[in-house]
Amino acid sequence: MPHQANGASTLTRRLQVYQQLRAAIEQGSLAPGSRLPPTRSHAQLLGVGRNTVLWALQRLQAEGFVQSRVGSGTVVAEGLRQVRLPPPGLAPATAALSRRGTLLADVARHWRPPVADARALRIGAPEVATFPFALWDRLARQCQAAQRQAQAQYLDPAGLPALREAIAQWLLVSRGVRCQAGQVVVTSGSQQAIDLVGRLLLDAGDEAIVEDPGYPGIRASLAGHGAQVRPAAVDGQGLDIDAAAAAWPAARLAVVTPTHQFPLGVHMGLARRLALIDWARRTDAWIVEDDYDGEFQYGPHRTPALCSLPHGGRVLYIGTFSKSLHPGLRLGFLVLPAALVPAFASAKALCDRHSPGDAQAVLARFIAEGHMLRHLRRMRELYRARQGVLISALAQASGGAVQLAPCLHGMHLALEAAADTDDAAVSRAAEARGVLLAPLSRYTVAAQRRGWLLGYAAYDDAALQAAAQAIGPLLQAALGPGSHPPRLAASAA
Repeated sequence: MPHQANGASTLTRRLQVYQQLRAAIEQGSLAPGSRLPPTRSHAQLLGVGRNTVLWALQRLQAEGFVQSRVGSGTVVAEGLRQVRLPPPGLAPATAALSRRGTLLADVARHWRPPVADARALRIGAPEVATFPFALWDRLARQCQAAQRQAQAQYLDPAGLPALREAIAQWLLVSRGVRCQAGQVVVTSGSQQAIDLVGRLLLDAGDEAIVEDPGYPGIRASLAGHGAQVRPAAVDGQGLDIDAAAAAWPAARLAVVTPTHQFPLGVHMGLARRLALIDWARRTDAWIVEDDYDGEFQYGPHRTPALCSLPHGGRVLYIGTFSKSLHPGLRLGFLVLPAALVPAFASAKALCDRHSPGDAQAVLARFIAEGHMLRHLRRMRELYRARQGVLISALAQASGGAVQLAPCLHGMHLALEAAADTDDAAVSRAAEARGVLLAPLSRYTVAAQRRGWLLGYAAYDDAALQAAAQAIGPLLQAALGPGSHPPRLAASAA
Protein backbone atom coordinates (compact mmCIF):
# COMPACT_ATOMS: atom_id res chain seq x y z
CA MET A 1 0.00 0.00 0.00
CA PRO A 2 1.40 3.49 -0.90
CA HIS A 3 2.58 5.61 2.01
CA GLN A 4 -0.26 7.68 3.48
CA ALA A 5 -0.68 10.02 6.40
CA ASN A 6 -1.63 8.15 9.59
CA GLY A 7 -5.23 9.43 9.58
CA ALA A 8 -5.76 8.52 5.94
CA SER A 9 -4.22 5.08 6.48
CA THR A 10 -6.51 4.39 9.45
CA LEU A 11 -9.59 5.45 7.48
CA THR A 12 -8.55 3.23 4.57
CA ARG A 13 -8.23 0.20 6.84
CA ARG A 14 -11.63 0.90 8.41
CA LEU A 15 -13.27 1.13 4.99
CA GLN A 16 -11.61 -2.07 3.82
CA VAL A 17 -12.89 -4.02 6.85
CA TYR A 18 -16.37 -2.51 6.44
CA GLN A 19 -16.49 -3.30 2.71
CA GLN A 20 -15.32 -6.90 3.23
CA LEU A 21 -17.94 -7.55 5.90
CA ARG A 22 -20.73 -5.93 3.90
CA ALA A 23 -19.82 -7.89 0.75
CA ALA A 24 -19.82 -11.14 2.75
CA ILE A 25 -23.30 -10.34 4.09
CA GLU A 26 -24.72 -9.26 0.74
CA GLN A 27 -23.42 -12.31 -1.09
CA GLY A 28 -24.53 -14.77 1.59
CA SER A 29 -21.14 -15.82 2.95
CA LEU A 30 -22.44 -14.54 6.29
CA ALA A 31 -26.04 -15.73 6.44
CA PRO A 32 -28.83 -13.90 8.29
CA GLY A 33 -28.72 -14.71 12.01
CA SER A 34 -25.09 -15.88 11.97
CA ARG A 35 -22.90 -14.61 14.81
CA LEU A 36 -19.81 -12.55 14.05
CA PRO A 37 -16.55 -13.24 15.92
CA PRO A 38 -15.80 -11.16 19.01
CA THR A 39 -14.20 -7.87 18.03
CA ARG A 40 -10.88 -8.60 19.76
CA SER A 41 -10.33 -11.97 18.07
CA HIS A 42 -11.69 -10.60 14.76
CA ALA A 43 -9.16 -7.77 14.89
CA GLN A 44 -6.31 -10.18 15.58
CA LEU A 45 -7.45 -12.36 12.68
CA LEU A 46 -7.44 -9.39 10.28
CA GLY A 47 -4.24 -7.88 11.68
CA VAL A 48 -5.87 -4.54 12.53
CA GLY A 49 -6.72 -2.66 15.70
CA ARG A 50 -9.89 -3.46 17.63
CA ASN A 51 -11.20 0.08 17.10
CA THR A 52 -11.04 -0.51 13.36
CA VAL A 53 -13.40 -3.48 13.63
CA LEU A 54 -15.66 -1.61 16.04
CA TRP A 55 -15.96 1.28 13.58
CA ALA A 56 -16.90 -1.08 10.76
CA LEU A 57 -19.50 -2.89 12.87
CA GLN A 58 -21.04 0.36 14.08
CA ARG A 59 -21.49 1.52 10.49
CA LEU A 60 -23.00 -1.81 9.46
CA GLN A 61 -25.37 -1.65 12.41
CA ALA A 62 -26.43 1.90 11.48
CA GLU A 63 -27.17 0.70 7.94
CA GLY A 64 -29.20 -2.28 9.19
CA PHE A 65 -26.85 -5.08 8.12
CA VAL A 66 -26.04 -6.32 11.62
CA GLN A 67 -27.72 -6.27 15.03
CA SER A 68 -26.26 -6.28 18.53
CA ARG A 69 -27.91 -8.81 20.88
CA VAL A 70 -27.34 -8.95 24.61
CA GLY A 71 -25.51 -12.15 25.44
CA SER A 72 -25.07 -13.10 21.78
CA GLY A 73 -22.72 -10.39 20.52
CA THR A 74 -23.18 -9.11 16.98
CA VAL A 75 -25.24 -11.11 14.45
CA VAL A 76 -26.22 -10.61 10.83
CA ALA A 77 -29.67 -9.04 10.62
CA GLU A 78 -32.60 -11.34 9.78
CA GLY A 79 -34.57 -10.92 6.56
CA LEU A 80 -31.68 -9.83 4.35
CA ARG A 81 -31.76 -11.17 0.83
CA GLN A 82 -28.64 -12.47 -0.79
CA VAL A 83 -27.33 -10.31 -3.62
CA ARG A 84 -26.20 -12.49 -6.52
CA LEU A 85 -23.60 -10.55 -8.47
CA PRO A 86 -22.56 -11.48 -12.03
CA PRO A 87 -18.95 -12.52 -12.55
CA PRO A 88 -16.62 -9.56 -12.96
CA GLY A 89 -16.54 -8.16 -16.49
CA LEU A 90 -19.87 -9.69 -17.58
CA ALA A 91 -22.82 -7.47 -18.48
CA PRO A 92 -26.22 -7.98 -16.81
CA ALA A 93 -28.35 -10.65 -18.47
CA THR A 94 -31.11 -8.17 -19.29
CA ALA A 95 -30.77 -4.72 -20.82
CA ALA A 96 -31.20 -1.91 -18.32
CA LEU A 97 -32.29 0.74 -20.79
CA SER A 98 -35.72 1.43 -22.22
CA ARG A 99 -36.21 1.32 -25.99
CA ARG A 100 -35.80 5.09 -26.16
CA GLY A 101 -32.78 4.91 -23.87
CA THR A 102 -31.23 2.24 -26.07
CA LEU A 103 -31.81 4.45 -29.11
CA LEU A 104 -30.18 7.44 -27.42
CA ALA A 105 -27.22 5.38 -26.26
CA ASP A 106 -26.71 3.87 -29.70
CA VAL A 107 -26.87 7.25 -31.43
CA ALA A 108 -24.58 8.91 -28.90
CA ARG A 109 -22.04 6.12 -29.42
CA HIS A 110 -21.44 7.50 -32.91
CA TRP A 111 -20.89 11.06 -31.69
CA ARG A 112 -18.07 11.50 -29.21
CA PRO A 113 -17.31 15.19 -28.65
CA PRO A 114 -13.69 15.85 -27.67
CA VAL A 115 -12.88 16.31 -23.99
CA ALA A 116 -9.09 16.57 -24.06
CA ASP A 117 -7.27 19.88 -24.12
CA ALA A 118 -7.28 21.48 -27.56
CA ARG A 119 -4.14 21.15 -29.61
CA ALA A 120 -3.41 22.14 -33.19
CA LEU A 121 -5.25 21.76 -35.50
CA ARG A 122 -8.43 20.72 -33.70
CA ILE A 123 -11.46 22.59 -34.97
CA GLY A 124 -14.09 24.39 -32.91
CA ALA A 125 -11.71 25.62 -30.20
CA PRO A 126 -11.60 29.39 -29.58
CA GLU A 127 -8.70 31.39 -28.19
CA VAL A 128 -8.96 31.30 -24.39
CA ALA A 129 -5.45 32.31 -23.30
CA THR A 130 -6.23 35.98 -23.92
CA PHE A 131 -9.84 35.92 -22.71
CA PRO A 132 -10.39 38.84 -20.26
CA PHE A 133 -10.90 36.68 -17.18
CA ALA A 134 -9.82 39.52 -14.86
CA LEU A 135 -12.50 41.78 -16.33
CA TRP A 136 -15.06 39.00 -16.02
CA ASP A 137 -14.15 38.53 -12.36
CA ARG A 138 -14.39 42.26 -11.73
CA LEU A 139 -17.87 42.37 -13.21
CA ALA A 140 -18.85 39.46 -10.98
CA ARG A 141 -17.54 41.23 -7.86
CA GLN A 142 -19.49 44.38 -8.72
CA CYS A 143 -22.77 42.53 -8.42
CA GLN A 144 -24.76 43.86 -5.44
CA ALA A 145 -25.49 41.57 -2.50
CA ALA A 146 -29.22 41.77 -3.14
CA GLN A 147 -28.68 40.73 -6.76
CA ARG A 148 -26.54 37.78 -5.72
CA GLN A 149 -29.17 36.64 -3.28
CA ALA A 150 -31.81 36.87 -5.97
CA GLN A 151 -29.63 34.92 -8.42
CA ALA A 152 -29.07 32.23 -5.80
CA GLN A 153 -32.79 31.37 -5.93
CA TYR A 154 -34.60 29.28 -8.53
CA LEU A 155 -34.83 31.40 -11.68
CA ASP A 156 -36.94 31.74 -14.80
CA PRO A 157 -35.95 28.77 -17.01
CA ALA A 158 -36.08 31.08 -20.04
CA GLY A 159 -33.20 33.08 -18.58
CA LEU A 160 -32.49 36.26 -16.63
CA PRO A 161 -34.45 39.21 -18.07
CA ALA A 162 -31.25 41.29 -18.23
CA LEU A 163 -29.46 38.67 -20.33
CA ARG A 164 -32.43 38.10 -22.62
CA GLU A 165 -32.62 41.85 -23.23
CA ALA A 166 -28.86 42.09 -23.84
CA ILE A 167 -28.99 39.20 -26.34
CA ALA A 168 -31.89 40.78 -28.23
CA GLN A 169 -30.01 44.09 -28.51
CA TRP A 170 -26.80 42.34 -29.49
CA LEU A 171 -28.50 40.36 -32.25
CA LEU A 172 -29.96 43.51 -33.75
CA VAL A 173 -26.55 45.20 -33.90
CA SER A 174 -24.40 42.22 -34.88
CA ARG A 175 -26.65 39.91 -36.92
CA GLY A 176 -29.52 42.11 -38.09
CA VAL A 177 -32.08 40.00 -36.19
CA ARG A 178 -35.07 41.94 -34.88
CA CYS A 179 -36.59 40.20 -31.88
CA GLN A 180 -38.01 40.99 -28.48
CA ALA A 181 -36.30 39.88 -25.27
CA GLY A 182 -39.34 37.71 -24.59
CA GLN A 183 -38.54 35.63 -27.67
CA VAL A 184 -35.13 34.60 -26.27
CA VAL A 185 -34.66 31.39 -24.28
CA VAL A 186 -31.25 30.95 -22.65
CA THR A 187 -29.82 27.43 -23.04
CA SER A 188 -26.75 25.46 -22.06
CA GLY A 189 -25.03 25.99 -25.39
CA SER A 190 -26.31 25.23 -28.88
CA GLN A 191 -26.46 21.47 -28.24
CA GLN A 192 -29.22 21.88 -25.67
CA ALA A 193 -31.05 24.19 -28.07
CA ILE A 194 -31.02 21.45 -30.73
CA ASP A 195 -32.19 18.95 -28.14
CA LEU A 196 -35.16 21.14 -27.24
CA VAL A 197 -36.06 21.52 -30.91
CA GLY A 198 -36.02 17.75 -31.41
CA ARG A 199 -38.12 17.10 -28.33
CA LEU A 200 -40.75 19.76 -28.97
CA LEU A 201 -41.15 20.01 -32.74
CA LEU A 202 -40.66 16.44 -33.97
CA ASP A 203 -42.50 13.20 -33.28
CA ALA A 204 -40.83 9.82 -33.61
CA GLY A 205 -40.64 8.99 -37.30
CA ASP A 206 -40.81 12.59 -38.53
CA GLU A 207 -38.30 13.49 -41.21
CA ALA A 208 -35.68 16.22 -40.64
CA ILE A 209 -33.36 17.51 -43.35
CA VAL A 210 -29.72 18.08 -42.38
CA GLU A 211 -26.70 19.24 -44.35
CA ASP A 212 -24.36 16.59 -45.76
CA PRO A 213 -21.60 17.01 -44.80
CA GLY A 214 -22.74 18.57 -41.55
CA TYR A 215 -22.34 18.63 -37.81
CA PRO A 216 -22.72 15.13 -36.28
CA GLY A 217 -24.05 16.53 -32.99
CA ILE A 218 -27.15 17.81 -34.78
CA ARG A 219 -27.80 14.47 -36.48
CA ALA A 220 -27.23 12.57 -33.25
CA SER A 221 -29.58 14.73 -31.22
CA LEU A 222 -32.45 14.53 -33.70
CA ALA A 223 -32.00 10.80 -34.29
CA GLY A 224 -31.91 10.25 -30.55
CA HIS A 225 -35.45 11.59 -30.37
CA GLY A 226 -36.61 9.14 -33.01
CA ALA A 227 -36.54 11.49 -36.00
CA GLN A 228 -35.66 10.18 -39.44
CA VAL A 229 -32.59 12.24 -40.32
CA ARG A 230 -32.42 12.88 -44.06
CA PRO A 231 -29.12 14.11 -45.57
CA ALA A 232 -29.13 16.84 -48.22
CA ALA A 233 -26.09 17.60 -50.34
CA VAL A 234 -24.25 20.90 -49.97
CA ASP A 235 -22.77 22.71 -52.97
CA GLY A 236 -21.06 26.07 -53.42
CA GLN A 237 -24.24 27.88 -52.42
CA GLY A 238 -25.04 25.75 -49.39
CA LEU A 239 -28.02 23.42 -49.01
CA ASP A 240 -30.33 23.23 -52.03
CA ILE A 241 -33.80 23.04 -50.48
CA ASP A 242 -35.54 22.38 -53.82
CA ALA A 243 -33.49 19.22 -54.36
CA ALA A 244 -33.84 18.22 -50.71
CA ALA A 245 -37.61 18.72 -50.72
CA ALA A 246 -37.93 16.64 -53.90
CA ALA A 247 -36.03 13.82 -52.21
CA TRP A 248 -37.77 14.17 -48.85
CA PRO A 249 -41.24 15.68 -49.45
CA ALA A 250 -42.51 14.73 -45.98
CA ALA A 251 -39.76 16.61 -44.10
CA ARG A 252 -41.04 18.66 -41.17
CA LEU A 253 -37.83 20.53 -40.38
CA ALA A 254 -34.51 21.57 -41.91
CA VAL A 255 -31.37 22.48 -39.95
CA VAL A 256 -28.92 24.76 -41.76
CA THR A 257 -25.73 26.73 -41.09
CA PRO A 258 -26.21 29.41 -43.76
CA THR A 259 -23.65 32.05 -42.79
CA HIS A 260 -20.60 29.78 -42.66
CA GLN A 261 -21.64 26.24 -43.48
CA PHE A 262 -20.17 23.63 -41.20
CA PRO A 263 -17.82 22.11 -42.17
CA LEU A 264 -17.25 23.32 -45.74
CA GLY A 265 -17.34 27.04 -45.01
CA VAL A 266 -19.58 28.03 -47.93
CA HIS A 267 -22.08 30.89 -47.71
CA MET A 268 -25.75 30.41 -48.58
CA GLY A 269 -26.76 33.01 -51.14
CA LEU A 270 -29.90 35.12 -50.99
CA ALA A 271 -31.78 33.08 -53.61
CA ARG A 272 -31.25 29.86 -51.63
CA ARG A 273 -32.29 31.60 -48.40
CA LEU A 274 -35.53 32.87 -49.91
CA ALA A 275 -36.24 29.44 -51.40
CA LEU A 276 -35.73 27.86 -47.99
CA ILE A 277 -38.17 30.27 -46.33
CA ASP A 278 -40.69 29.72 -49.12
CA TRP A 279 -40.46 25.95 -48.61
CA ALA A 280 -41.11 26.32 -44.89
CA ARG A 281 -44.16 28.52 -45.49
CA ARG A 282 -45.64 26.25 -48.17
CA THR A 283 -45.17 23.03 -46.22
CA ASP A 284 -45.76 24.43 -42.72
CA ALA A 285 -42.25 23.24 -41.81
CA TRP A 286 -39.58 24.70 -39.55
CA ILE A 287 -36.14 26.07 -40.34
CA VAL A 288 -33.50 25.86 -37.61
CA GLU A 289 -30.68 28.32 -38.25
CA ASP A 290 -27.53 27.36 -36.41
CA ASP A 291 -25.48 30.54 -36.73
CA TYR A 292 -22.20 28.68 -36.52
CA ASP A 293 -19.24 31.10 -36.52
CA GLY A 294 -21.60 33.95 -37.41
CA GLU A 295 -19.65 36.41 -35.24
CA PHE A 296 -16.38 35.76 -37.06
CA GLN A 297 -16.65 37.55 -40.37
CA TYR A 298 -13.51 39.33 -41.53
CA GLY A 299 -14.62 41.28 -44.60
CA PRO A 300 -15.76 44.92 -44.72
CA HIS A 301 -19.43 43.87 -44.82
CA ARG A 302 -21.24 41.52 -42.44
CA THR A 303 -23.59 38.89 -43.84
CA PRO A 304 -26.85 39.12 -41.88
CA ALA A 305 -28.49 36.06 -40.39
CA LEU A 306 -31.15 34.13 -42.29
CA CYS A 307 -33.48 34.97 -39.41
CA SER A 308 -33.17 38.67 -40.31
CA LEU A 309 -35.22 38.08 -43.50
CA PRO A 310 -39.05 38.13 -43.30
CA HIS A 311 -39.92 34.54 -42.51
CA GLY A 312 -43.37 34.52 -40.97
CA GLY A 313 -42.21 32.87 -37.77
CA ARG A 314 -40.82 29.79 -39.50
CA VAL A 315 -37.14 30.28 -38.52
CA LEU A 316 -35.74 29.31 -35.13
CA TYR A 317 -32.37 30.92 -34.51
CA ILE A 318 -29.68 29.21 -32.42
CA GLY A 319 -26.65 31.04 -31.06
CA THR A 320 -23.93 30.14 -28.59
CA PHE A 321 -21.21 31.86 -26.60
CA SER A 322 -19.01 28.77 -26.72
CA LYS A 323 -17.12 30.12 -29.74
CA SER A 324 -17.44 33.88 -29.24
CA LEU A 325 -16.31 33.66 -25.56
CA HIS A 326 -15.42 30.16 -24.38
CA PRO A 327 -17.11 26.73 -24.15
CA GLY A 328 -16.70 26.50 -20.38
CA LEU A 329 -19.36 29.18 -20.00
CA ARG A 330 -22.04 26.74 -21.21
CA LEU A 331 -24.46 29.43 -22.33
CA GLY A 332 -26.32 29.74 -25.61
CA PHE A 333 -29.78 30.79 -26.69
CA LEU A 334 -32.76 30.22 -28.94
CA VAL A 335 -34.81 32.95 -30.63
CA LEU A 336 -38.35 31.64 -31.09
CA PRO A 337 -41.76 32.77 -32.23
CA ALA A 338 -43.38 34.18 -29.09
CA ALA A 339 -46.04 31.46 -29.05
CA LEU A 340 -43.38 28.74 -28.65
CA VAL A 341 -41.48 30.34 -25.76
CA PRO A 342 -43.61 28.95 -22.87
CA ALA A 343 -43.30 25.38 -24.13
CA PHE A 344 -39.55 25.65 -24.72
CA ALA A 345 -38.98 27.28 -21.33
CA SER A 346 -40.97 24.52 -19.63
CA ALA A 347 -38.98 21.84 -21.44
CA LYS A 348 -35.76 23.57 -20.40
CA ALA A 349 -36.98 23.51 -16.79
CA LEU A 350 -37.61 19.76 -17.02
CA CYS A 351 -34.07 19.22 -18.31
CA ASP A 352 -31.91 21.31 -15.97
CA ARG A 353 -34.30 23.84 -14.33
CA HIS A 354 -32.33 26.90 -15.51
CA SER A 355 -28.84 28.05 -16.44
CA PRO A 356 -26.59 29.37 -13.63
CA GLY A 357 -27.74 32.81 -12.51
CA ASP A 358 -24.31 34.27 -11.70
CA ALA A 359 -22.92 33.49 -15.15
CA GLN A 360 -26.02 34.90 -16.82
CA ALA A 361 -25.78 38.14 -14.84
CA VAL A 362 -22.12 38.71 -15.65
CA LEU A 363 -22.66 37.91 -19.32
CA ALA A 364 -25.53 40.41 -19.47
CA ARG A 365 -23.21 43.15 -18.22
CA PHE A 366 -20.36 41.94 -20.45
CA ILE A 367 -22.60 42.48 -23.48
CA ALA A 368 -24.40 45.63 -22.35
CA GLU A 369 -21.22 47.50 -21.37
CA GLY A 370 -19.57 46.89 -24.74
CA HIS A 371 -16.99 44.34 -23.63
CA MET A 372 -18.38 41.70 -25.99
CA LEU A 373 -17.98 43.99 -28.99
CA ARG A 374 -14.38 44.84 -28.06
CA HIS A 375 -13.48 41.20 -27.37
CA LEU A 376 -14.85 40.03 -30.71
CA ARG A 377 -13.05 42.82 -32.55
CA ARG A 378 -9.76 41.61 -31.05
CA MET A 379 -10.56 37.99 -31.86
CA ARG A 380 -11.45 38.78 -35.47
CA GLU A 381 -8.09 40.47 -35.96
CA LEU A 382 -6.25 37.65 -34.21
CA TYR A 383 -8.04 34.84 -36.04
CA ARG A 384 -7.58 36.42 -39.44
CA ALA A 385 -3.86 36.79 -38.77
CA ARG A 386 -3.60 33.18 -37.59
CA GLN A 387 -5.43 32.00 -40.67
CA GLY A 388 -2.80 33.73 -42.79
CA VAL A 389 0.00 32.07 -40.82
CA LEU A 390 -1.53 28.63 -41.37
CA ILE A 391 -2.07 29.20 -45.10
CA SER A 392 1.51 30.33 -45.60
CA ALA A 393 3.02 27.60 -43.42
CA LEU A 394 1.06 24.82 -45.15
CA ALA A 395 2.02 26.03 -48.62
CA GLN A 396 5.68 25.99 -47.65
CA ALA A 397 5.59 22.69 -45.74
CA SER A 398 3.73 20.88 -48.54
CA GLY A 399 6.04 22.06 -51.28
CA GLY A 400 3.23 24.15 -52.75
CA ALA A 401 0.76 21.25 -52.95
CA VAL A 402 -1.64 22.95 -50.54
CA GLN A 403 -2.66 26.40 -51.74
CA LEU A 404 -5.52 27.51 -49.52
CA ALA A 405 -7.20 30.81 -50.33
CA PRO A 406 -8.05 33.21 -47.48
CA CYS A 407 -11.55 32.83 -46.08
CA LEU A 408 -13.65 35.75 -44.84
CA HIS A 409 -15.49 33.65 -42.24
CA GLY A 410 -14.94 31.24 -39.40
CA MET A 411 -12.33 29.51 -37.28
CA HIS A 412 -11.16 26.72 -39.58
CA LEU A 413 -10.33 26.01 -43.20
CA ALA A 414 -11.56 23.07 -45.27
CA LEU A 415 -9.24 21.41 -47.75
CA GLU A 416 -10.99 19.01 -50.12
CA ALA A 417 -9.35 16.12 -51.94
CA ALA A 418 -10.43 13.55 -54.52
CA ALA A 419 -13.40 11.37 -53.59
CA ASP A 420 -11.25 8.23 -53.45
CA THR A 421 -8.79 9.75 -50.95
CA ASP A 422 -8.49 7.88 -47.65
CA ASP A 423 -8.68 11.04 -45.57
CA ALA A 424 -9.12 9.11 -42.32
CA ALA A 425 -5.80 7.33 -42.84
CA VAL A 426 -4.03 10.65 -43.36
CA SER A 427 -5.67 11.97 -40.18
CA ARG A 428 -4.41 8.98 -38.21
CA ALA A 429 -0.92 9.56 -39.50
CA ALA A 430 -1.17 13.23 -38.53
CA GLU A 431 -2.28 12.32 -35.02
CA ALA A 432 0.76 10.05 -34.71
CA ARG A 433 2.78 13.21 -35.36
CA GLY A 434 0.90 15.13 -32.67
CA VAL A 435 -1.55 17.01 -34.92
CA LEU A 436 -5.34 16.72 -34.77
CA LEU A 437 -6.47 16.82 -38.38
CA ALA A 438 -10.18 16.04 -38.71
CA PRO A 439 -11.10 14.06 -41.85
CA LEU A 440 -14.00 15.49 -43.83
CA SER A 441 -15.50 12.00 -44.18
CA ARG A 442 -16.24 12.07 -40.44
CA TYR A 443 -18.96 14.64 -41.13
CA THR A 444 -20.64 12.98 -44.11
CA VAL A 445 -23.65 10.67 -44.39
CA ALA A 446 -24.12 9.89 -48.07
CA ALA A 447 -21.83 12.50 -49.59
CA GLN A 448 -18.62 11.16 -51.13
CA ARG A 449 -16.56 14.20 -50.19
CA ARG A 450 -13.11 13.81 -48.72
CA GLY A 451 -10.52 16.13 -47.29
CA TRP A 452 -9.54 17.68 -43.99
CA LEU A 453 -10.54 20.45 -41.60
CA LEU A 454 -7.82 22.67 -40.19
CA GLY A 455 -8.57 24.71 -37.09
CA TYR A 456 -6.44 27.77 -36.42
CA ALA A 457 -8.28 30.04 -33.95
CA ALA A 458 -6.95 28.65 -30.67
CA TYR A 459 -3.28 28.24 -31.62
CA ASP A 460 -0.41 30.70 -31.68
CA ASP A 461 1.93 31.17 -34.63
CA ALA A 462 4.52 28.71 -33.35
CA ALA A 463 1.95 25.96 -32.85
CA LEU A 464 0.46 26.53 -36.30
CA GLN A 465 3.86 26.47 -37.99
CA ALA A 466 4.91 23.32 -36.13
CA ALA A 467 1.65 21.59 -37.07
CA ALA A 468 2.07 22.60 -40.71
CA GLN A 469 5.61 21.20 -40.76
CA ALA A 470 4.32 17.92 -39.35
CA ILE A 471 1.44 17.40 -41.79
CA GLY A 472 2.70 19.20 -44.88
CA PRO A 473 4.44 16.12 -46.33
CA LEU A 474 1.39 13.96 -45.52
CA LEU A 475 -0.94 16.27 -47.42
CA GLN A 476 1.52 16.58 -50.28
CA ALA A 477 1.62 12.82 -50.65
CA ALA A 478 -2.16 12.47 -50.28
CA LEU A 479 -2.92 15.08 -52.93
CA GLY A 480 -0.38 13.52 -55.30
CA PRO A 481 2.23 15.23 -57.44
CA GLY A 482 0.15 14.95 -60.59
CA SER A 483 -3.24 15.75 -59.11
CA HIS A 484 -5.36 18.73 -60.02
CA PRO A 485 -5.48 21.58 -57.50
CA PRO A 486 -7.84 20.56 -54.69
CA ARG A 487 -11.17 22.23 -54.28
CA LEU A 488 -10.79 24.95 -51.68
CA ALA A 489 -14.10 24.82 -49.89
CA ALA A 490 -13.13 27.51 -47.45
CA SER A 491 -12.51 30.08 -50.18
CA ALA A 492 -16.12 29.84 -51.33
CA ALA A 493 -17.16 32.13 -48.51
